[in-house]
Amino acid sequence: MFDVSVQVSHTDLNDRLLTQLTQLGVDCLDLTNGTSFPGVEEQGYPDLEELLTLRERVRDYGLRINRVTLPDIDASFMAGDADEEAISNSVRALEVFAEAGFPIARQRFAGSTFPDLTQRYEATQRGGVISRGERLTGSGVQDDANSARPSSAALDAWWERFFAVYDELVPVADDRDIKLGMHPSDTPNHHVPFDGIGLNRLLDRYRSPQVGLIYCVGTRAEAGGSALVLDELNHFGRKNRLFLVHVRNVRGSLATAGAFEETMLDDGDLPIFRILAELERVGFDGCINPDHIPRIEGDTDDRMIGWGYGVAYLKAMGAALAQGKR
Repeated sequence: MFDVSVQVSHTDLNDRLLTQLTQLGVDCLDLTNGTSFPGVEEQGYPDLEELLTLRERVRDYGLRINRVTLPDIDASFMAGDADEEAISNSVRALEVFAEAGFPIARQRFAGSTFPDLTQRYEATQRGGVISRGERLTGSGVQDDANSARPSSAALDAWWERFFAVYDELVPVADDRDIKLGMHPSDTPNHHVPFDGIGLNRLLDRYRSPQVGLIYCVGTRAEAGGSALVLDELNHFGRKNRLFLVHVRNVRGSLATAGAFEETMLDDGDLPIFRILAELERVGFDGCINPDHIPRIEGDTDDRMIGWGYGVAYLKAMGAALAQGKR
């Protein structure tokens, strides 16, 4: 069975939260906010002693920290600002996370999405569940000229700035035995940096086994449906480049409907059991994460009812896969 992780956007992990997550059967935490770690605001990177305290606190509840997040690379740097402190802070953060024993880190980059190409809305679904929806703006044809999309020259310059950062991070990841995971661009509009072509570009340049993906089933399904997801899981999985997998279900896609809506795990277009079976087939041994949680009537601010549903659904799918092998 796969371990199941959940996303937490802060490091103020109180007893109630950790107790609830333990009771739900969560195995690991994915800490998604690079500025939330103690020390980042003061010195630009996390404080090791504080991280060790955090790690032990989580372990006391039988949980593990699976994925952490480096300080963001901001828009001014990606636009060509010569401030090298951004790189040095990310490098130092990666070193500290590795020393604390955390297995996966993600580096975010400004400009990796084109948000003005779609319009976000609240989708009302089964029984009044509220989920994220997005539709294409303008003509709805993504290849039309659109000022919201950078030019080819601007994208080339963006990639050069990206490489300047990863060229420094990858040797540290190799030396310190920590994985660097990249998430696909979400929303997956045409020609975003981390679309299918861009993810392959990343992995072709950096052949290190420490460089791979925080693969998002929902994001890639929004680009092209379940066939695309299954193809990519096979492609990246057989290369051992899948480090963590976000699992959510969606209806529609930008390619087929010019729009998509996230759904409850059992209520979208994607065959979740088949997707997990493909992960098992390619030998994936990381965590799966139920990812974005729709808003359920009466849920708490931290979506604990939704997390409970998502964790239980994925645990059940994993148990069914294991039972089928007997």
